[in-house]
This record gives sequence, C-alpha cells and structure tokens, in this order.
Amino acid sequence: MDATGLDFTCGTCHKTSSHEIPGSRYTPVGKDKDGAHLRGKEDKSNPATCPACHGQTPHKDGGMATKLNHHTDKVACQTCHIPAIARGGVATKMTWDWSTAGKLTPEGKPIIKKDDKGRVIYDSKKGDFTLGENVTPEYAWFNGKVTYTLLGDKIDKSEGVTHINKMGGSANDGQSLIWPMKVFRGSQPYDAENKTLVTPHTAGNDDTAYWKNFGWEKAIESGMKVSGAPFSGKVDFIKTDMSWPITHMVAPKEKRLAVTNAMPKVVVSTRSMAFTFRVVTPIVWSTCSAGSLSAVRWPGCRYTV
Repeated sequence: MDATGLDFTCGTCHKTSSHEIPGSRYTPVGKDKDGAHLRGKEDKSNPATCPACHGQTPHKDGGMATKLNHHTDKVACQTCHIPAIARGGVATKMTWDWSTAGKLTPEGKPIIKKDDKGRVIYDSKKGDFTLGENVTPEYAWFNGKVTYTLLGDKIDKSEGVTHINKMGGSANDGQSLIWPMKVFRGSQPYDAENKTLVTPHTAGNDDTAYWKNFGWEKAIESGMKVSGAPFSGKVDFIKTDMSWPITHMVAPKEKRLAVTNAMPKVVVSTRSMAFTFRVVTPIVWSTCSAGSLSAVRWPGCRYTV
C-alpha cells in the first residue's frame, strides 16, 4: 500500500497474533474510542483502526485542524479520506444479476461478453455484471454491529430488496460514526415456496452443477442437500444488497473531502445534527429525497429531514 511512500504491507495495520487477524469486516469496529497505540505499551484494542495510529485528534497545527478534530466523534476518518473507490483504472463490481445466467449460443455453448476495456460484463455461468470506477461511496451511521440474513431466515419478496447484511447504528446511540459504504446490489435465486435463500451447487463436472447443466432446480436441490436444508423445487429471483464499510484506498490529502458551508455539497442530516461533505475537485450534484434516518444514503444528493 502506497508503494512510493510508506509502502505498508497488510501486516502493518493488521498486526496478527496466534492466527487472530484484527480488522476483519466480520468483526468491525464502528467507533474506536481509544488513543494511538504506543511501542512498549500493551494495548488490547483493535490495531487496524485509524485512531490506533493517528489518535483521536489527528489534525494538527490549530485553526481549521481544531475544528476538524471536533468531527472525529461523529464522522469516520474514512468518510473524508476515501472520497472514491476503484481509483487508478481498476474497476470494482457493483451489481451482479444471476437471473440472466444460462443464456447459450445456438450451438449450445456458453457466452462471454466484454466491455470496451476487455472486462467481463456477461457470463452464461453467472449472469450480468456492472462495474464502476471512481465510485462515490454511500454513507450510513455505523456502530460496528452487523446483522446477516442466514440460510433458513424467511424472506418477503414484496419488501423489494432483501438485505444480506444490515448495518447497525444511529445518530444518537453514542456508538456510531458516519461511514462510507460500498453497497453491492444483485439478483439471486431463492426458494419461492419456503421463502429462503438457497445454496446452489455451481462448479464441478457432475450433472447437477449449474455451470455444467445450466439448470437451477437441479443445482439448488443438490446444493441444499449438502447444506442440510429443505428445498421445495420452486425457484424465483429476489433483489438483494450487501454493504461493506470502506477502509482501504485512502486518497492523498489533496483529494480528501472537505467540510464546508459552501455549495456544492452533500448533507447527511438527522433531527439532531447535520454534516456537510464537499469534494475538493469539481463534481456534479443532484437533489434527492431522504429516507429513514438509519438508511444508507445515496451519494451525489443533498438530504434534509
């Protein structure tokens, strides 16, 4: 990381002991209230957070720095210092539609489609993808608690989107910060009668593998047997999403987000407080309506409640 600068390895932040790797997205820290770790001093807090190196008052030299330090109890460092992901010409996958998988040529052969940069955007085995570069994150209050939709949990398709994970947090719980998120959206098969997620058998040379026979019913029946879960034989597709707190791809300080009272701006607003973020480089903004206070916010919008 930062090959021409500090040249960190993964282990620089993810200091590992006894095969326990801190900083996993499965055990995240929403708000690190501890200070910087010091050499020679035992510290059992997560060493992979920003405050573990930079402390609770990372901005120096007074003036604006003092004002910026006032925000660290409500705004995650990553919110300002990761203004976009998938920078430097390397795209990130943003959507995955399994419902379009299975298309074949007239000769019965799988299809691969690529965009003008040679990146796969359709695969008969997996369906359609969309990719993005320089993606502005979405923002949400996050306290480090994540709830997952598990195999066997009942799903209501009429709700529109099934959240594979849900980020805990609010403006007033004292445990949350405003975090940048990558929200990955998709469409995937589920059991339409039992109303549960499914575990399809995809890879392999046997006749039940989806990538071999392109039949969802046979692939799901096989996969669910291995999972020890029931399958009704009825398949439909649901829209899903999954959120990932962003903590990699820190930008040079010249490209950070700035706190300002000037337009253009994005406001993540609640009844008790509002924060304004502005990209230092030019960007086009639009106006959108706000949802619930805990909802994931769309980038490029000004929100009021």
